[in-house]
Amino acid sequence: MQEKQKTFKNPYKKFEPKGLTILYEDRDILVADKVSGLLTMSDGKAPGSTAHELLNNYVRRGNPKSKNRIYIVHRLDRETSGVLVFAKTEAAKQYLQDEWQEFQKKYYAIVCGTLAEKEGVITSYLAENSAFKMYSVSDPKKGKLAKTGYQVLKESPGFSLLEIELFTGRKNQIRVHLADKGCPVAGDAKYGAKEKSFKKLTLHSASLTLTHPFSKEKMTFTALVPAYFESLVKGAQKICNAELK
Repeated sequence: MQEKQKTFKNPYKKFEPKGLTILYEDRDILVADKVSGLLTMSDGKAPGSTAHELLNNYVRRGNPKSKNRIYIVHRLDRETSGVLVFAKTEAAKQYLQDEWQEFQKKYYAIVCGTLAEKEGVITSYLAENSAFKMYSVSDPKKGKLAKTGYQVLKESPGFSLLEIELFTGRKNQIRVHLADKGCPVAGDAKYGAKEKSFKKLTLHSASLTLTHPFSKEKMTFTALVPAYFESLVKGAQKICNAELK
């Protein structure tokens, strides 16, 4: 991050959560960089640890009787990496969720193919089917408004690197909107990516700018793009991470 991050002490190794890097913590919020493959919270189906469970243990320092806990503010898909914020009090959670649409959220993604329009905003209404898959509809009565801004940063044979701004926060929003454009996120078999040789979802939550629940300070948190982006678009790490420093 920035100034506040300089004063943050790293957690004791004994309680440092695997798959998460703590970017910032105070008495009200905790911000972490999540690796791809880790669930934000339990979905009742997939076994294994979640970011929520690991961070609850972290704030309790291994003491199950501790009253310390964290509260979920938003989610990242299991295969999406990057910035994830949690609240440490009910009041902080309520504030962050109430103001969520006002915060700035930047993502990077590598998509299959090339977009005819190199910059734009994708708008639709998103609904969910019985298989828990999201899809776009034109009728506002049948879905929730979703709005995604994008800009092409670089193209390579078969793939494009995009910077994305999330104006709303619907489930699978970026993945659905890019698939609607005929350019699904690389590695996203659920929404149409046919490149079977690449297994990881190339979608990364790179930057989150929010207003602190109590100090009202504007704070920006960043997470560098993973190395595997480089395997599809040469120079992707350098381009994206230069923007974040």
